[in-house]
Amino acid sequence: MQLVVGVAILRDGRYLAARRAYPADVAGGWEFPGGKVEQGEGPATAAEREIAEELGCRVRVTGWLIAAVPIRPGLQLRVATAELVAGEPVPRHREHDAVRWLAPAELWSVGWLPADQPFVEELVGGTA
Repeated sequence: MQLVVGVAILRDGRYLAARRAYPADVAGGWEFPGGKVEQGEGPATAAEREIAEELGCRVRVTGWLIAAVPIRPGLQLRVATAELVAGEPVPRHREHDAVRWLAPAELWSVGWLPADQPFVEELVGGTA
């Protein structure tokens, strides 16, 4: 099973959401940005690396939300909580075309991808 990590970056009481631009089957959907954990890499290290690569900023993982959620056969998603420590998140690759900072009460104002929805629910429910 391949682990994919998403990152719920928190700044000033708001979480960062990223809109997918690619691939076509998820384009326009919102997610917590991140990516696959590489062989020999820990999930927190992968989360921090992926954010640096995709958004050009640095984060520090502070915790983890609920257990893994299946994305599709062979892939499961976990979401870390993190704080922004340097830089401003800007989409740098083809995966995302927009980012938004959302307060917990605003999280459902965007169309989340199905795999991310349980994590949004956890954040809105205040259990994070």
